[in-house]
Amino acid sequence: MSDNNSQSYDVIVIGAGPVGENVADRTAAAGLSTVIIESELVGGECSYWACEPSKALLRPALLYAEAARFPGVANVVTGPLDAAAVLKHRDRMVADWNDRDQVEWLASAGISLIRGHGSLDGVQQVTVRTPDGGTVRLRARHGVVVCTGTRAALPPIPGLDTVRPWTSREATSAREVPRRLAILGAGVVAVEMATAWRALGSEVTLIARESRLLGRVEPFAADLVSDRLRAAGVDLRFESGIATVERSGGPDDSIHLTLVDGTRIVADELLLATGRAPRTDDIGLETVGLVPGEWLATDDSFAVTAVDGDWLYAVGDVNHRALLTHQGKYQARIAGTVIADRAAGRPLDTTAWGKHTGTADLAAVPQVVFADPEIAAVGLTTEDAARAGRAVDIVDYDIGRVAGALQHDPDYRGRARILIDPERQVIVGATFAGPGVAELLHSATLAITGEIPLARLWHAVPAFPTISEVWLRLLETYRDRSAPHTSFTPPLKAA
Repeated sequence: MSDNNSQSYDVIVIGAGPVGENVADRTAAAGLSTVIIESELVGGECSYWACEPSKALLRPALLYAEAARFPGVANVVTGPLDAAAVLKHRDRMVADWNDRDQVEWLASAGISLIRGHGSLDGVQQVTVRTPDGGTVRLRARHGVVVCTGTRAALPPIPGLDTVRPWTSREATSAREVPRRLAILGAGVVAVEMATAWRALGSEVTLIARESRLLGRVEPFAADLVSDRLRAAGVDLRFESGIATVERSGGPDDSIHLTLVDGTRIVADELLLATGRAPRTDDIGLETVGLVPGEWLATDDSFAVTAVDGDWLYAVGDVNHRALLTHQGKYQARIAGTVIADRAAGRPLDTTAWGKHTGTADLAAVPQVVFADPEIAAVGLTTEDAARAGRAVDIVDYDIGRVAGALQHDPDYRGRARILIDPERQVIVGATFAGPGVAELLHSATLAITGEIPLARLWHAVPAFPTISEVWLRLLETYRDRSAPHTSFTPPLKAA
C-alpha cells in the first residue's frame, strides 16, 4: 500500500486478539463497517503464546501426574513423558503459528483486516504502518477500540540484556526442553511453567521474591501447589531474588545467576515471570492527550474516561480491570453492543449490562490455575475481605471427604472454601483446590454473579457421586453453625 492511502470505517479496532475479534464481530454484525489492525498473528497472544500453548503443555503433565497416582494405572505409567510428542501436540494446538483460519473467519464475518502497526493520530484518526513500508490513514465515524493487550514486564537486573531471557512467549513456544530452567516469579505463569517444564524433564529452580506462591489466591491453595511442586523435584527459593545474571560464553552457553543472598545458580534458560505492562507505549496516545505506556481507564461502557466524546474505547487487558482472556471477551461483547447502540442513536440499555459489568469485572472474576493440583477461584478471598474491612463468614470443607473426589483420586488432597455475606446470605467468594476442580468454577461464578440466596442454593441438588457434592457439604457445614442467622432457614438435614 502506498503513502497517503486514506480510508473511512464506522469502527476501527487496533489489535486482533480474542478481544479485538469479539468487538469487531459485534459491530460488524450490527451492520457497521469494521476494520481490524494486527501487527503480528490474527488470534493474538492467547492463541499463540499464552492460553492455548500453555494448556497444551500442561494437560499431558497433569494427566501423567494423576495417572501415576491411581491404582491399576500407576503400574503401567512407566518412563518419562514423551517430550517430543507433547511439543508436537502444542504446535498443533497453535496451528504451527499460522493464522490462516483466523483470517478466513474475519472475512466470513465481514471484517476487514489491515496488517501493520496501528497508532492513534488525533481524534478518530488512526495511522497504520504496513509491513511493506507504506502508510494507511484511517478515520473512524463512530469508534476506535484499543485492544492491544499487555507485554511482559522485565525487572531491572544487571546483565539481563546480555542473556536473552525467556518471557512467557519463549516459555510456551520453545522447541526443546532445557536441561536446567530457572524461573523468577511467584504468579500463575511461574507456577504453570514450572509444572509443565519439570514434567517434560527440566531441572527447575523457582525463585520468588515473595514468601509464598500465588499471592492472590487463598494460602491453603498455594500451599497445596507448593507441596506438589517440591514432590515433583522443583527447587523453591522463597524471599529471594536475582542480584546479577550473565552468560558464561562457554561451550554450553549457560546462564549464571547470583541470588540476593549470594547463592549462585547455573541454568540453561531463565524465565522472567514478573508481571505484565500495557502495550500502549507506541500507539499514539500522546496525540489525544494521554500518556504513552500507561493503562487506559474506562467507564462501564469501556469508553476511555480521559477522552471526551465517547469515541475511544479500551477493551481487555489494556484497561487493567481483569487480565484474563475470558474477561476481555466479556468486555468486548459489551463494548461492541455499546458502539452499535450509540451509532444508531439508541439509548444504552444499562439495565441489561450496567450493574453487572462492575460485578463481573471486579467482584466475580473467575480464574483457574492449571497447576497440580488445580486452583479455581472467583470473587473475594479471605485476604481481600480483610483488606476491605468486609465481614464474611468463612466455610471450609475437605474435598477428599466427598465420594466423587475419591472416585477421582483415592488419595485425594483438596479443599474448598466459600465466603458468605452474613447479612445478605449470599456467597461473595469461592476457592477450590484439588484435582478436577476447574469444573466447579462456573457454578460458583453463577452463585456470586446472580447473588443467589443460600436458601435457594439448597435446592440446587448436586449429582452423586461427583466432586460437585462439595456444594452440599459446604452448605451443611454453614447451617450447622448458623443459628444466629435467623434469616437463613435451610431445610433440615435428612436422617
